[in-house]
Amino acid sequence: MKAKIRKLLTVVDEVYREMDRAVEPPARRAVALAVIENPFAGTYQEDLSDLMAIGEELGGLLTEKCVAALGIEGGKAESFGKAAIVGEKGELEHAAAILHPKMGTPVRKVLVKGPALIPSAKKMGGPGTAIDIPLGHKDAAYVRSHFDAIEARIPDAPRAGEIVVAIAVTDSGRPLPRIGGLQKHEIKGEDGLR
Repeated sequence: MKAKIRKLLTVVDEVYREMDRAVEPPARRAVALAVIENPFAGTYQEDLSDLMAIGEELGGLLTEKCVAALGIEGGKAESFGKAAIVGEKGELEHAAAILHPKMGTPVRKVLVKGPALIPSAKKMGGPGTAIDIPLGHKDAAYVRSHFDAIEARIPDAPRAGEIVVAIAVTDSGRPLPRIGGLQKHEIKGEDGLR
């Protein structure tokens, strides 16, 4: 394992009622987070391929944790998102190296499909910094019922030389969606858009 992991955390958010109405089945979102050592903390590094490899490694690990927490098979997942928070001795490009070049392939492998762009967010911050992980349908970006986000934070991370990496997976859209647009039963899944 390339990533030096200090801590893992998995959280499941389940909504059973909204506006005094039952949500059936409950809307469920899982977030899995890893607190890792930043191998380039405090130094400028031109070649960020080590962080790209860490992103690939964590993409599979964290997505598997989300699916397990939801108690579903990967193919039953509906939405996904990813995010990273870099500690003060790092730089925003460290988050980009983890999230973008290689992370998507193992995420999609665990979820069986997922041609849509994986929404992402990145920021810098210290221990307890929160981040909103954007969510979108994994097979069709235009499914409005799945435009969402989930907040994640770890009270003691990231420390100055760390990065918090997060993956979010859902088995549903927002509770009680009703703003129209492409419905999940209408997805063609050919281009990641519709």
